Amino acid sequence: MTELIWEGKYKDDKKVTPVRIALPFQTIETINESNDVREKQRGFSFDAPREAEWRNRLIWGDKKYVLPSLLPEFAGKVNLIYIDPPFNVGADFSFTASIGDDPDTEESEVGEFTKEASIIEQKAYRDTWGKGLDSYMQWFYESALLLKELLADDGAIYVHLDWHVGHYAKVVLDEVFGYEKFRNEIVWRRTTSRNDSNTYNHIHDQIFFYTKSDNFKWTTQYTPYSQEYLSSNFKPDKQGRLYRDSPLTAPGTRNGLSGKPWKGTDPNKMGKGRHWAIPDFVRYLLSDEAYKNPIVALDELEKCGRIIWAREGKGRPNIIQYADEMPGVGLQSLWTSFTALSSNSKESVNYETQKPELLLERIIKASSNEGDLVLDCFCGSGTTAAVAEKLGRRWITCDLGRFAIHTARKRFLGIDGVKPFVVQNLGKYERQQWMDAEFENPADRFEQEKTYKHFIVDLYNAKPLDGYIWLHGAKAGKMIHVGSVDAPVTVEDIKATIKEFWRLVGTEEAARSNGIDFLGWDFAFDVNETAAHFAAANKINASFKKIPREVLEKKAVEQGDIKFYELASLDVETTSGNSELSVTLKDFIIPPDDVPEEVRGKITHWSQWIDYWAVDWNYRDDTFHNEWQSYRTKKEPKIDLTARNGDVKPGKYTVLVKVIDILGNDTTKAVEVEVN
Repeated sequence: MTELIWEGKYKDDKKVTPVRIALPFQTIETINESNDVREKQRGFSFDAPREAEWRNRLIWGDKKYVLPSLLPEFAGKVNLIYIDPPFNVGADFSFTASIGDDPDTEESEVGEFTKEASIIEQKAYRDTWGKGLDSYMQWFYESALLLKELLADDGAIYVHLDWHVGHYAKVVLDEVFGYEKFRNEIVWRRTTSRNDSNTYNHIHDQIFFYTKSDNFKWTTQYTPYSQEYLSSNFKPDKQGRLYRDSPLTAPGTRNGLSGKPWKGTDPNKMGKGRHWAIPDFVRYLLSDEAYKNPIVALDELEKCGRIIWAREGKGRPNIIQYADEMPGVGLQSLWTSFTALSSNSKESVNYETQKPELLLERIIKASSNEGDLVLDCFCGSGTTAAVAEKLGRRWITCDLGRFAIHTARKRFLGIDGVKPFVVQNLGKYERQQWMDAEFENPADRFEQEKTYKHFIVDLYNAKPLDGYIWLHGAKAGKMIHVGSVDAPVTVEDIKATIKEFWRLVGTEEAARSNGIDFLGWDFAFDVNETAAHFAAANKINASFKKIPREVLEKKAVEQGDIKFYELASLDVETTSGNSELSVTLKDFIIPPDDVPEEVRGKITHWSQWIDYWAVDWNYRDDTFHNEWQSYRTKKEPKIDLTARNGDVKPGKYTVLVKVIDILGNDTTKAVEVEVN
């Protein structure tokens, strides 16, 4: 077999294989699940759901870890895979952020702005293309190996690429799946002709279709007949309905009554072996008796006007076939009837690389059945999963981009009757894996934890401190606390840190300190309010900053692209009574981020930062259950600022509010309420 070799494919004369560490998924949000089901699910782990408990999955994370983590449960169980991997920098990760209307004026001075790729998305691209085509091929090869393991024996995979890497990827797919398992190269004309190049313009994409075995699912798809074909082969009846007629006899072996004369016409006289042959396309018109007796079938067909006689009744009977009863032309490998979405398309969700639903509809209908499992590990705007949902398939989709996950979540919620789905990540498990790999000596957890905290303090451009439990560094007159990789920073952590701070004040390390920066991967829901008040009461200038996920990316660290951002602040108000409960958003403040200054200056109301918010009316320190939501769309750019629940039993509740801003970042707030 011909083999494509690139730098990095072999190490010590062996092929480099993908990471195969299976990490447990963490469910961070459940959407559209009823309270009855929620109570039944309580006490069961989602990590190993029973078939009856299936939930579609929207996963935020790096495919390098997500795909091997799917293997224990889904190896050989995915019926269809469609992937649209990145092959063009920038366009694959940037997105258009929309600014909603000011609720007071019902206007927006901003409208939209382009948000460039986040640092982690840029690093994902650099990891893919860092050494040019060599690193891309290795990344693609390792991904293909994992996807093949996930694919069912009767499954299919479609890989959507363009001229940049398509031909190289084809050779890799031949190696992984087998040259003989290649079924088609689909050419999709994604744009119409242009005149802006010194060469032939690139106006098409390639979609490579492979199967895992020769026993694969297939349902032929059809396209409408051309007007030229209809005009040449059909004629209108008295009502204008197009039809054609064809003989009711066929050559071959007679079967009982199929050779008997009917109304003076003897099929035997038309040629040796000729007999009546009732076509399948009129079978639905016939009775059970007619199915068994062709003479009865002929009588019934004539009665319903489906037989036409040549030469005014003196010729042979022909069967009428209407054009609108025919499926059309079998779909071929050249797709030209639709192009890429325009920004004003009804489908468009303002996502740069969004594909038309018709493209995925053809693929999913052709290579899967209802109830089958569809996987897309390059979620983007969520087109694959959205179409799978509408066609009654189960789905799993994932993406590294936070905004992609948010866009897909909103899109799924807009589907009528969408089935319950979950949002998951690998969370602390991915960080633990990173810490074990990055900081050796896992046998000595204390030393490993110390090395990790020094690393974070150094990234924060602070001076490390040793000998303390809660304080780990100092910078510009403030002390530093670094949260653990596997647990959120809690109010108790903050209180303990403040106590240690006051013991340290006046010493050499804290001679001029007047505050503490708390750095954490996650923060408990009440930190921003409860902890902030506690810190202020203790005369501490406290700030709470997220350790960005970019820390896990070696190239981001090496290039100094790490930014720690303060948590957003959310203020809500609750009212209750007469079995009713309502939550009203009162204020939302986000710290400086990647929003251009000229855009920030045009925000006239705090709610314009909010793209989506949801409420869990009875949060119990488990998964956030999305029981009410309001979000902006192109059609409806306004959000409700009050959520109401009119069916609440008396009792005490923890209401959890989740807000997602226009950049896809989420902020949560827990409120204790009592309903009388």
